[in-house]
Amino acid sequence: MINRSGRTASFALAAALARTGLTALRAVAPGGRERWERENHAGRTVDLYAGPACALAAAVGTARVRPAAGLAVLAAGACGAYDDVAGAGDSRRGFRAHLTALRDGEVTGGAVKLFGISAAALAAGAMLKQRPLDRLLAGVVIAGAAHFVNLVDVRPGRACAAVLALGAPGLLRAGPGAETAAVAMGAAAAVLPDDVAERTMLGDTGAHALGAALGVAVVTAGGRAMVAAHAVALVAAAVRGERAAGPRRSLV
Repeated sequence: MINRSGRTASFALAAALARTGLTALRAVAPGGRERWERENHAGRTVDLYAGPACALAAAVGTARVRPAAGLAVLAAGACGAYDDVAGAGDSRRGFRAHLTALRDGEVTGGAVKLFGISAAALAAGAMLKQRPLDRLLAGVVIAGAAHFVNLVDVRPGRACAAVLALGAPGLLRAGPGAETAAVAMGAAAAVLPDDVAERTMLGDTGAHALGAALGVAVVTAGGRAMVAAHAVALVAAAVRGERAAGPRRSLV
């Protein structure tokens, strides 16, 4: 029998933290509102408050289940935040473009994300799994999931909806994996109405953090076969996304 109390508590905690964070940031606007405003795909001005709100909620909620994993989620959000700020206005998309810039001596926000999130994911994998291969696969899944959610964040509500859809099957399992899936879903659900209404967007900060939390849920719930299958699927999605790299919903 599946214990529902842990999942419910994790969902409620993440949702409350994300909603509270969004409301507080919108009221205070640290550094001025202009710093938090971006133009979306439709030319409307939206804010980025949902990103840090979701990242904090996902990190705290995940750390409650697995402290080491919480640090990986926080690192993913921090790397995304760096790109939201340093990469604002950079039209380059895809790993190849950022690696080419790095080869030429330019450290882009995308390069910081690539190496920072990968390192954090591998570190988390090393603490969540015992055998070298399992650690590597875990790192691939956590980093790949972070990238995937950011990849689908091309229209209002899509990334949050993806987190809800991808996290739902994880709720059918018992244990830490189900609770971590509930964390990601709770944070996404809390900001979804504002995201769909084009009042806010996740940006790289929120998308990467929520994706990393989903990755942690897979890693903590499944054995090698399951984790390996997710790793293959996420790498394939990354390759496909690289080929189709183009204009994104966010201009950051």
